[in-house]
This record gives sequence, structure tokens and C-alpha cells, in this order.
Amino acid sequence: MRDIKQNKRSKAAFTLVEIIMVIIVLGIVSMIGTNIIAHMYENYMRSKYINELEQKTELALEIITHRLQYRVKSSAIVREKGTNNTQWLNSEDLNASYDMLEWIGYEYESFRGENNGTMTVPGWSGFVDLNNSETNVTQIVTSGSNLDFSVKMIKMLSYDKVDLNASAGKNLPAIIFKQLSSNDISGFGWDWSNNDHNYTLRVRKDPTRNDVLIFDENISSLGVTELKEQYYLAWSAYALVPEGDENDFNLTLYYNYQPWYNEHYNSANKNIKRALVAEHVTSFKFLQSGNTVRVKLCIGDGNQTGSSFGFCKEKAVF
Repeated sequence: MRDIKQNKRSKAAFTLVEIIMVIIVLGIVSMIGTNIIAHMYENYMRSKYINELEQKTELALEIITHRLQYRVKSSAIVREKGTNNTQWLNSEDLNASYDMLEWIGYEYESFRGENNGTMTVPGWSGFVDLNNSETNVTQIVTSGSNLDFSVKMIKMLSYDKVDLNASAGKNLPAIIFKQLSSNDISGFGWDWSNNDHNYTLRVRKDPTRNDVLIFDENISSLGVTELKEQYYLAWSAYALVPEGDENDFNLTLYYNYQPWYNEHYNSANKNIKRALVAEHVTSFKFLQSGNTVRVKLCIGDGNQTGSSFGFCKEKAVF
């Protein structure tokens, strides 16, 4: 009976070989499980960064297209960064060296108008009363305008740099006639080497009238031969500028500068503003077809995960 019990006890125990095999199997299972967890975490982080990049790209394109939506279409140009070499945005001669987009925006905040208790009156109507005897080469009557509202909005948006009431010490806004034939890029003030701006005519508000704009210069000497019926009121140009390495750069928006005063985006002027649109941009492309501008933006992850990847998105604006 004693031998039988001893045999039963010995069979209930593990041998050294069995223990070693169990340890090996557990090690293999642990290694496989660790790899699975590591891959799951890596995929999670990749998905997280891709979602973040998608949101950043969408937000950056929204900022860009929102500004472009209120551009003076005939004013949009491309430029070689830091140079005076320019082309129209719709030019067929564009190449990769033209990496900067620039345009004049019209003042849409006050254009939307202010309610006077019974109706909404625009800050500037965009129409010139050509049949009014007071409209001439020195001033225009812009019927239906509440220019006092435009004065307030422009001063606020330009950080008090531009004033429609200014007589000295401040920049004036400009009007741009809609029906102009824009053959000369320098006519908007884009040429840094001269003061030509016969498309962007500096104006101030008549102190006694809420619907009259007075030209700041002799427009005949600027080459303006006739007045047009429709106009834009503008207080700023805008420039989208890539800054950094060719394949990993920041995209910066410059604004609050006036080409009709021979200012440009990188002028030494503390009142010129800049805003970061996107970091780690790998590609910024633009193309105009008709009046539609297509913008493509690619943003990389900045090698945050140890492997380089990015997200691209394209958007169109009329």
C-alpha cells in the first residue's frame, strides 16, 4: 500500500522538463502578445495623428479659402518669395518657383451692413452714382452707403492703422473699380520698385457726407480716364508665404499692409500682421481656372511617431 501511494504522489508533480516547456510556451505566448499589443498601440497612434492631421489640414484650408472668398478677383497674383517676380494667378506660365499667393481683399465686414432699426444699410454700397452732378474726378457719390460704419470697422480691423477719415498720419483705404481691364500687375501696387497704383485709388470720407468718397490724389495723373459704376472698398492685401525647408515648412498669412502705399508683406513695419496658418507643411499648391481657385495643402506629422506620414486635402473657392 505504501508503494502505491508514493507512485500516486510522484505522478501528481511536474518534472523539470515539463516546467521548462511551460516556461518556453509562456515566453512565446508573451512575446506574441507583446507584439500584438505594440502593433495595436502603433496603429492607434498612427490613426490618432492622421485624424489630427486631417483636422489641421481642414482648418488651414478653411482659413485660406475664407480669405480668398473675399478677394478682389482681378488682383490675385503669385510671387517668388522675397523677390519682385510676379505673375497673374491665372497665368499659363506658372512654375514651381512661384510659391507665394497674394491678393487684395475687399472689406466685407462693413459691406454686410448695420441695421438702423428698420433695415440693414451697407457700410459701402459698391455703386457709384455716375448721373449725380457731384460725381467727378475728385470724388464719387456712393448712394445707399453708411460710410460711418465702414470707418468704425476698418479702424478696428486694421488695429487703427487705416482710417477712412484720415487726413494725415494714417493710411487710407482704396477703391478698385470692378470693370477695370487689369493688364498691368503693377497697377495694384505689387511692383516694389515704384509707386504705381492706378487700379487702387486712395480715398477718404467726406467729413460732411455719409455717402461721398473723396480721391486722395489726382486720379487723372495716375492714368485713370473714366469712372466705373461698381467698385470694391479695400483696406488690406494678403500674402500666403511658405517659410522654412522646402519639404517641411510653416505657412504664414501676412495682412494689414497697403500696396497702394508701396508696402509689401515683408516691409519693415510693425503694423503689418502675421498669423501662422499651418506647421510642418510638405506641399502648398494653387491653380486658377476661370474664376475658381483650387488650393491643395499637405501637412506632415513632423516625424512625431518615428515614421514620416502626412495628409493632403484640396478645396476650391469661387
